[in-house]
Amino acid sequence: MQILIVSPEVHPYAKHGELAEVAGALGKALRKLGHDARIILPCYKEVDDNGFTLRKGRKSVEVMIEGQTHKGLLRQTMLEGVPVYFIENREFFHREGLYGEGGQPYKDNAQRFAFFGHAVLQLLRRMDFRPDVLHLHGWQTGLIPVLLRTTLKNDPFYAPIHTVFTFRDLDEGRFSPSLFESLHLNVEADQNYGLNHQGRFSFLAGALTYADIVTTISPTYRNELRLTDLGTDFAPLLRQRGSAFHGILEGLDTKTWDPSLDMNLNLPYNVDNLNGKKGDKRALQKEMELEPEALIPLVGAAFPLTCAKGADLIKDAWEQLMQRELQLVIAGEAAPGLHDFFAERQDRHDPKTRVLLTQDTGIARRIFAGSDIFLMPSRHEAFGPEQIIALRYGSVPVAHRSGGISDTVIDADEHPRQGNGFLFEEATPDAMLKSLDRALEVYRNRRQWLKIVKRGMTEDFTWQNCAQKYVDIYRKAMAYRPV
Repeated sequence: MQILIVSPEVHPYAKHGELAEVAGALGKALRKLGHDARIILPCYKEVDDNGFTLRKGRKSVEVMIEGQTHKGLLRQTMLEGVPVYFIENREFFHREGLYGEGGQPYKDNAQRFAFFGHAVLQLLRRMDFRPDVLHLHGWQTGLIPVLLRTTLKNDPFYAPIHTVFTFRDLDEGRFSPSLFESLHLNVEADQNYGLNHQGRFSFLAGALTYADIVTTISPTYRNELRLTDLGTDFAPLLRQRGSAFHGILEGLDTKTWDPSLDMNLNLPYNVDNLNGKKGDKRALQKEMELEPEALIPLVGAAFPLTCAKGADLIKDAWEQLMQRELQLVIAGEAAPGLHDFFAERQDRHDPKTRVLLTQDTGIARRIFAGSDIFLMPSRHEAFGPEQIIALRYGSVPVAHRSGGISDTVIDADEHPRQGNGFLFEEATPDAMLKSLDRALEVYRNRRQWLKIVKRGMTEDFTWQNCAQKYVDIYRKAMAYRPV
């Protein structure tokens, strides 16, 4: 099968968020399964800044945007055996940020990614590579399935090409409806929940309507979006897609996240020899100036300290947490409404706690390795991946049952033989504390605790597993016939 992964960002070339990790990891996994997977993204200034040398190709296209012709040049490199293409246009992409600067999006993002979508499709004719499936990621690619099903629907070259559109969340750019004409779209694109969504021009709405198959990044998150107010004003559209809307749990790069290879840790360890984890706990206690108590449970939390991540639940439960026999280490950048509280705790030298207002990856990795329990009270969690990393590093999650957490953490009391963590149903301080108390109770039984730890460490969250599920989705897309 021939697959072209289209993404607005790809690690290690250009990264803004978690999406960047997906394209490269999926491409490599698909190649290992025997498929011809390739990747394409914009050629940002960051690619040059990161020191990558790209082969300059002779292929180019011209795209009309708002009455002006913009040229796109094709460049290329290889990522561990995966061909990676870049579309170069210095006016649109040679900027300090990928999508904006100073916390503000670029005002011409609609034009930038409309150009990208048009250029991808035009370049297919010149690449000697016609994919069976375009796997599109993010709202920035949303124009592509619209074009294939409207403007280009009678072109025999594009007829065999099918689309899978994957989104991480419903936070997308909405633009002026005047863009219909300026971006050269067929009027048919403005029908049946198309690009015109509630009076605004929406790339995301277009993709959700016209892609052959739509996926999001975990099965439970998919159901939440369809059936609750989490889906906002897109919920009716997602319900309308029915069986063409899937939830596929993302994979984890198990080479990057491996406690036996992690250079940020003091001692390596694995599921067959956990002595190193004991040493990493002692090292974390020393680093955080906590008493080196081997038997006292060390609770860790390493994520952005926001209300969405449930950091306010930790704040509201602080006094009760301090009454329990535990040590608590928290690291993450705090949102404005929570900053003062956690900053005050950072300045204290409490014998039981340490708070670090930093998003330092090395510290986070040492918390995953050195903690016995990982606290993750996220209100909504599409995927994670913190709870998955915690499982892999032998830190037992205490987490709110939502989204990808529900698909990865199994409550040890509900399922004694399969359990790898402890879940709570309501996003409240009281529910979180009750679940934590259950974990603390089991922690006293070392034999039972180690069984839970080892179950988590042996769970299969690899991209190889995820890639096979996507192959099944690609086959569904190739069999899909729009009504």
